Amino acid sequence: MNKFDALLMASGGMDSTVLAYWLKKQDKRVLPLFIDYGQHFREEEYNTLIEVIPDSFKEFIRIIRIGDIYQTSSSRMINEPNLWEDNITADDLYLPYRNLLFLSVAASVAQSEGINEVYSGFINSNHAKEIDCSKDFFDKLGSVLEEYGTVKISMPFRDYSKTEVAELGVKLGVPVALTYSCQASSKFHCGVCPNCVDRLTALNSL
Repeated sequence: MNKFDALLMASGGMDSTVLAYWLKKQDKRVLPLFIDYGQHFREEEYNTLIEVIPDSFKEFIRIIRIGDIYQTSSSRMINEPNLWEDNITADDLYLPYRNLLFLSVAASVAQSEGINEVYSGFINSNHAKEIDCSKDFFDKLGSVLEEYGTVKISMPFRDYSKTEVAELGVKLGVPVALTYSCQASSKFHCGVCPNCVDRLTALNSL
Protein backbone atom coordinates (compact mmCIF):
# COMPACT_ATOMS: atom_id res chain seq x y z
CA MET A 1 0.00 0.00 0.00
CA ASN A 2 1.31 3.47 -0.93
CA LYS A 3 2.39 5.60 2.01
CA PHE A 4 0.62 8.75 0.75
CA ASP A 5 -2.76 9.56 -0.77
CA ALA A 6 -1.87 13.08 -1.84
CA LEU A 7 0.98 15.51 -2.38
CA LEU A 8 0.45 19.02 -1.01
CA MET A 9 2.37 22.03 -2.32
CA ALA A 10 3.12 23.66 1.03
CA SER A 11 4.69 27.02 1.78
CA GLY A 12 3.59 28.15 5.21
CA GLY A 13 1.17 30.61 3.63
CA MET A 14 -2.47 30.88 4.59
CA ASP A 15 -3.96 29.08 1.59
CA SER A 16 -1.73 25.99 1.62
CA THR A 17 -1.91 25.76 5.42
CA VAL A 18 -5.71 25.83 5.45
CA LEU A 19 -5.63 23.23 2.68
CA ALA A 20 -3.36 21.04 4.83
CA TYR A 21 -5.91 21.05 7.65
CA TRP A 22 -8.71 20.47 5.12
CA LEU A 23 -6.89 17.38 3.87
CA LYS A 24 -6.20 16.22 7.42
CA LYS A 25 -9.90 16.39 8.20
CA GLN A 26 -10.47 14.00 5.29
CA ASP A 27 -7.91 11.60 6.77
CA LYS A 28 -5.63 11.97 3.77
CA ARG A 29 -2.08 10.70 4.10
CA VAL A 30 -0.19 13.74 2.82
CA LEU A 31 3.31 14.33 1.50
CA PRO A 32 3.98 18.09 1.97
CA LEU A 33 6.33 19.48 -0.69
CA PHE A 34 8.26 22.69 -0.06
CA ILE A 35 9.90 24.21 -3.15
CA ASP A 36 13.08 26.23 -2.71
CA TYR A 37 13.31 28.25 -5.91
CA GLY A 38 15.82 30.76 -4.61
CA GLN A 39 13.22 33.02 -2.99
CA HIS A 40 14.88 35.36 -0.49
CA PHE A 41 12.16 34.61 2.08
CA ARG A 42 12.52 30.84 1.92
CA GLU A 43 13.92 30.49 5.46
CA GLU A 44 10.99 32.38 6.96
CA GLU A 45 8.57 30.40 4.79
CA TYR A 46 10.04 27.06 5.81
CA ASN A 47 10.25 27.90 9.51
CA THR A 48 6.64 29.03 9.39
CA LEU A 49 5.62 25.86 7.58
CA ILE A 50 7.15 23.76 10.36
CA GLU A 51 5.23 25.81 12.92
CA VAL A 52 1.78 25.87 11.31
CA ILE A 53 1.35 22.59 9.43
CA PRO A 54 -0.56 19.80 11.23
CA ASP A 55 1.76 17.90 13.56
CA SER A 56 1.08 14.59 11.84
CA PHE A 57 2.43 16.01 8.54
CA LYS A 58 5.69 17.52 9.83
CA GLU A 59 7.96 14.49 9.64
CA PHE A 60 7.11 13.95 5.99
CA ILE A 61 7.93 17.43 4.65
CA ARG A 62 10.16 17.18 1.62
CA ILE A 63 12.26 20.03 0.22
CA ILE A 64 12.93 20.30 -3.51
CA ARG A 65 15.64 22.79 -4.55
CA ILE A 66 15.44 24.37 -7.99
CA GLY A 67 17.03 27.75 -7.24
CA ASP A 68 19.45 27.62 -10.16
CA ILE A 69 16.58 28.28 -12.55
CA TYR A 70 16.04 31.82 -11.28
CA GLN A 71 19.56 32.66 -10.08
CA THR A 72 19.96 35.51 -12.62
CA SER A 73 16.42 36.83 -12.23
CA SER A 74 15.87 40.48 -11.30
CA SER A 75 12.59 39.61 -9.59
CA ARG A 76 12.21 41.05 -6.11
CA MET A 77 11.16 37.59 -4.99
CA ILE A 78 14.75 36.53 -5.63
CA ASN A 79 16.58 39.79 -4.87
CA GLU A 80 15.23 41.26 -1.66
CA PRO A 81 14.32 44.94 -1.94
CA ASN A 82 15.14 47.69 0.50
CA LEU A 83 11.64 48.41 1.77
CA TRP A 84 12.74 51.81 3.10
CA GLU A 85 13.70 53.01 -0.36
CA ASP A 86 12.21 50.80 -3.09
CA ASN A 87 8.64 51.12 -4.36
CA ILE A 88 7.63 47.51 -5.06
CA THR A 89 4.75 46.65 -7.39
CA ALA A 90 3.27 43.34 -8.50
CA ASP A 91 5.31 43.60 -11.71
CA ASP A 92 8.54 43.59 -9.67
CA LEU A 93 7.57 40.21 -8.19
CA TYR A 94 7.12 38.50 -11.56
CA LEU A 95 8.84 35.15 -12.14
CA PRO A 96 8.37 33.53 -15.57
CA TYR A 97 6.35 30.32 -15.65
CA ARG A 98 6.54 29.94 -11.87
CA ASN A 99 3.24 28.08 -11.51
CA LEU A 100 3.94 25.88 -14.52
CA LEU A 101 7.32 25.00 -13.03
CA PHE A 102 5.97 24.32 -9.55
CA LEU A 103 3.10 22.15 -10.74
CA SER A 104 5.37 20.20 -13.08
CA VAL A 105 7.84 19.57 -10.26
CA ALA A 106 5.05 18.54 -7.89
CA ALA A 107 3.50 16.23 -10.49
CA SER A 108 6.89 14.65 -11.20
CA VAL A 109 7.51 13.96 -7.51
CA ALA A 110 3.97 12.63 -7.11
CA GLN A 111 4.25 10.23 -10.03
CA SER A 112 7.66 9.05 -8.79
CA GLU A 113 6.05 8.30 -5.41
CA GLY A 114 2.99 6.63 -6.89
CA ILE A 115 0.74 9.47 -5.71
CA ASN A 116 -2.21 10.28 -7.97
CA GLU A 117 -3.30 13.64 -6.55
CA VAL A 118 -1.43 16.93 -6.25
CA TYR A 119 -3.11 19.64 -4.17
CA SER A 120 -2.45 23.36 -4.54
CA GLY A 121 -3.96 26.19 -2.49
CA PHE A 122 -4.19 28.57 -5.45
CA ILE A 123 -7.11 31.02 -5.22
CA ASN A 124 -8.60 33.47 -7.70
CA SER A 125 -7.64 36.58 -5.75
CA ASN A 126 -3.96 36.07 -6.54
CA HIS A 127 -2.52 39.37 -7.86
CA ALA A 128 0.56 37.82 -9.43
CA LYS A 129 1.37 38.76 -13.02
CA GLU A 130 2.37 35.29 -14.24
CA ILE A 131 0.64 34.25 -17.43
CA ASP A 132 0.16 30.80 -15.92
CA CYS A 133 -2.30 31.95 -13.25
CA SER A 134 -5.60 31.70 -15.10
CA LYS A 135 -8.35 29.14 -14.68
CA ASP A 136 -7.93 28.23 -18.35
CA PHE A 137 -4.23 27.50 -17.84
CA PHE A 138 -4.82 25.30 -14.81
CA ASP A 139 -7.62 23.42 -16.56
CA LYS A 140 -5.43 22.73 -19.60
CA LEU A 141 -2.37 21.73 -17.58
CA GLY A 142 -4.47 19.47 -15.40
CA SER A 143 -5.86 17.75 -18.49
CA VAL A 144 -2.37 17.21 -19.92
CA LEU A 145 -0.95 15.76 -16.70
CA GLU A 146 -3.93 13.47 -16.25
CA GLU A 147 -4.09 12.35 -19.88
CA TYR A 148 -0.36 11.72 -20.32
CA GLY A 149 0.39 10.51 -16.82
CA THR A 150 -1.34 9.47 -13.64
CA VAL A 151 -1.51 12.75 -11.72
CA LYS A 152 -4.58 14.87 -11.08
CA ILE A 153 -4.16 18.52 -10.03
CA SER A 154 -6.71 19.54 -7.40
CA MET A 155 -7.32 23.15 -6.34
CA PRO A 156 -10.28 23.06 -3.93
CA PHE A 157 -10.03 26.78 -3.13
CA ARG A 158 -9.71 28.06 -6.70
CA ASP A 159 -13.08 29.83 -6.54
CA TYR A 160 -12.56 31.13 -2.99
CA SER A 161 -11.56 34.60 -1.90
CA LYS A 162 -8.77 34.99 0.65
CA THR A 163 -11.41 35.93 3.22
CA GLU A 164 -13.34 32.71 2.56
CA VAL A 165 -10.12 30.72 2.99
CA ALA A 166 -9.41 32.50 6.30
CA GLU A 167 -12.95 31.82 7.52
CA LEU A 168 -12.60 28.14 6.65
CA GLY A 169 -9.27 28.10 8.44
CA VAL A 170 -10.83 29.40 11.63
CA LYS A 171 -13.49 26.68 11.46
CA LEU A 172 -10.77 24.04 11.02
CA GLY A 173 -8.66 25.37 13.89
CA VAL A 174 -5.84 26.61 11.67
CA PRO A 175 -3.39 29.12 13.22
CA VAL A 176 -4.05 31.53 10.35
CA ALA A 177 -2.44 34.50 12.13
CA LEU A 178 0.89 32.65 12.25
CA THR A 179 1.07 31.94 8.50
CA TYR A 180 3.59 33.79 6.32
CA SER A 181 2.69 35.17 2.91
CA CYS A 182 4.96 38.15 2.22
CA GLN A 183 6.97 38.17 -1.02
CA ALA A 184 8.86 41.41 -0.43
CA SER A 185 10.44 40.83 2.99
CA SER A 186 12.42 37.89 4.31
CA LYS A 187 11.76 38.61 7.99
CA PHE A 188 8.32 40.14 8.49
CA HIS A 189 5.12 40.97 6.65
CA CYS A 190 5.71 44.22 4.79
CA GLY A 191 1.97 44.95 4.71
CA VAL A 192 1.96 46.47 1.22
CA CYS A 193 2.86 43.76 -1.30
CA PRO A 194 -0.14 42.10 -3.02
CA ASN A 195 0.06 38.98 -0.86
CA CYS A 196 0.19 41.02 2.35
CA VAL A 197 -2.73 43.21 1.31
CA ASP A 198 -4.89 40.16 0.58
CA ARG A 199 -3.88 38.50 3.85
CA LEU A 200 -4.49 41.56 6.00
CA THR A 201 -7.87 42.18 4.39
CA ALA A 202 -8.89 38.59 5.12
CA LEU A 203 -7.66 38.65 8.72
CA ASN A 204 -9.36 41.98 9.41
CA SER A 205 -12.66 40.55 8.21
CA LEU A 206 -12.68 37.73 10.79
